[in-house]
Amino acid sequence: MTGKRALITGITGQDGSYLAEFLLDKGYKVYGMVRRSSSERMERIEHLRKQITLVKGELTDVLSLFEVVSQVRPDELYNLGAMSFVMDSFNQPAYTVQVTGMGAVNLLEICKRILPDVRFYQASSSEMFGQVQEVPQNEVTPFQPSSPYGYAKLLAHMHAIQCRREGLFAVCGILFNHESPRRGYEFVTPKISDAVARTALGLVEDGRAKVLTLGNLDSKRDWGYAPEYVQAMWLMLQQDEPDDYVLATNHQTTVREFVTLAFEHAGMSIEFRDQGAEEKGYDRATGRLLCQVSAEYFRPVDVVNLRGDYSKARAKLRWEPRTGIRTLAQIMVDHDLECVRKEISSGQIKRIDN
Repeated sequence: MTGKRALITGITGQDGSYLAEFLLDKGYKVYGMVRRSSSERMERIEHLRKQITLVKGELTDVLSLFEVVSQVRPDELYNLGAMSFVMDSFNQPAYTVQVTGMGAVNLLEICKRILPDVRFYQASSSEMFGQVQEVPQNEVTPFQPSSPYGYAKLLAHMHAIQCRREGLFAVCGILFNHESPRRGYEFVTPKISDAVARTALGLVEDGRAKVLTLGNLDSKRDWGYAPEYVQAMWLMLQQDEPDDYVLATNHQTTVREFVTLAFEHAGMSIEFRDQGAEEKGYDRATGRLLCQVSAEYFRPVDVVNLRGDYSKARAKLRWEPRTGIRTLAQIMVDHDLECVRKEISSGQIKRIDN
């Protein structure tokens, strides 16, 4: 048992829930900051509710943050809270900067003043690279963000570095895409795995099979497995000196390839159609689902060539990813197959052949 106290903002998200589990296993007393909103979703941490302590606070409210930090006085603070869906940031740029950027600034400034010995983890993002200057990207690659989310994260990242220069133990994890069954359904990988599960089990919605509609199928991403990435967050705070680290796999996969891998795992094929092609839907005779492209899901400015070089994390943290893209697709599809089977058994949805 370490006896250490850890505070996690964004504990109800994918990373927050996995990090809470990891720290509990290490013997930490875990506190999670949740918003005062009554609509806060707790599904990802429901199984941990008796083991963690939740405190109310808002990244946009300096006074509430002051109260949380004063009350908990953590040894380690993991700032994972953010307005995290990139597409939404184009529609809500000011709110994104306020929550994702200034929220981190608020926390860092409070820690400098009342908890200067805390070890602070800032969740940075590969989206800061934006229109990439080189491939792969590492800790010294120039940043050129191309979304409000990206430059909000860059604001938080740079302020963490500034606070480090002023003596705070602040580290930044520059995380590339990392997925899991706990990933929110507004993101592309769970949207795909859910479509695979529902097609494989013969489901119908609104009288017809669901068509999988996506954006840029040729966008390249570096996808890893989220539970492995939270371990590296903890390792960063155990080092003698604070620093920045890229967490990635150094492998690229297009959205199109991920779709194909996911359907192959369920023994199905997929037919891709360009934007504007006639909608066909699911063909029961051939076992194919149509994947069509829609401009609705394109970002105003897309990031298309992300691939991270995690050499520094491997050398200094002794960390490297273990789960490849094919295995990741299988994990997510198997999870969604189980979830959809439960929906069928409960009578919430019906099969095509019923």
